[in-house]
Amino acid sequence: MQIGVYKLKNNLVVAPMAGVTDRPFRQLCKKMGAGMAVSEMVTSNSLLWGSEKTKRRANHDGEVSPISVQIAGADPEMLAAAAQYNADQGAQIIDINMGCPAKKICNVMAGSALMKNEKLVDRILHSVVDAVNIPVTLKIRTGWDLQNKNALTVARIAENNGIQALAIHGRTRACAYRGNAEYDTIAAVKSLVKIPVIANGDISTPEKARHVLEYTKADAIMIGRAAQGRPWIFREIDYYLNNGEYLPPPKVSEIHAVLMQHLNDLYQFYGEYAGVRIARKHIAWYTKGLAGSAGFRQKMNQLKTCEEQLSETNSFFTQLSDHNQYLQYIKEEGAVAV
Repeated sequence: MQIGVYKLKNNLVVAPMAGVTDRPFRQLCKKMGAGMAVSEMVTSNSLLWGSEKTKRRANHDGEVSPISVQIAGADPEMLAAAAQYNADQGAQIIDINMGCPAKKICNVMAGSALMKNEKLVDRILHSVVDAVNIPVTLKIRTGWDLQNKNALTVARIAENNGIQALAIHGRTRACAYRGNAEYDTIAAVKSLVKIPVIANGDISTPEKARHVLEYTKADAIMIGRAAQGRPWIFREIDYYLNNGEYLPPPKVSEIHAVLMQHLNDLYQFYGEYAGVRIARKHIAWYTKGLAGSAGFRQKMNQLKTCEEQLSETNSFFTQLSDHNQYLQYIKEEGAVAV
């Protein structure tokens, strides 16, 4: 899989997720097997570039190449300026968000709402590609709603404007994350365009990853929610795709160490106050389905310092390792919408 001058080590991409794919999470997923990770959305509103939130999102210190930054907005000139700004901050690939179904994004005619206006899509893509000398990629959905699937038309517009890779979530904006993702539209787009196509939606197991790649003929797959609390899913899928066999489940001791490092990275990146609060959701994702985790998570939500969080996490994983050297889940986890 190649995007511009950047050749990825494999065809597994971390989906951009607001409030999740910050620098610590992106670095962790890359370390655990992802070929690329796309940042959470960075606003195209220049008035907010000086805010702490935007500066953190534009912070790529020590991040493994390629650095892909997603920008969001609806104005071609503002998006072009945002692309230039992020390229100056170290972005090596600019990704344009036309896939987010969130109301607060669509209500300002950004995200997947843009797919309603194909002429505006054309103007945006032309402006952004023309503004930077680094690769520009695009994330879309299959369409606005089930009666208006226009991914093929948008894909043609993207290719004609020099977009160098196209990620498609197999749902419409109206579907949000409900129901099952469909891959027929992704397969149709792949057969239509020559640029790399990345399939996204409901990919939560190695078998599903192989099925989606084979069915759509996509060049890569993008994984979002299934990686929350389970960043090792990328190495599991990579191994399965290459060998047709499963890796053994991770040892408790390894994931204990992974989580502790992740927590420390969050504290360092956000500071103690925000870091502790952001860490809570990650701890919940890591421990979901593990024996005794419900009480642990409930207690975790009351803790307010780094030391308390680290101490309780240490105790919980020590107890797990006393019972089994491998992670064991109480019940089989179902498919996760990504």
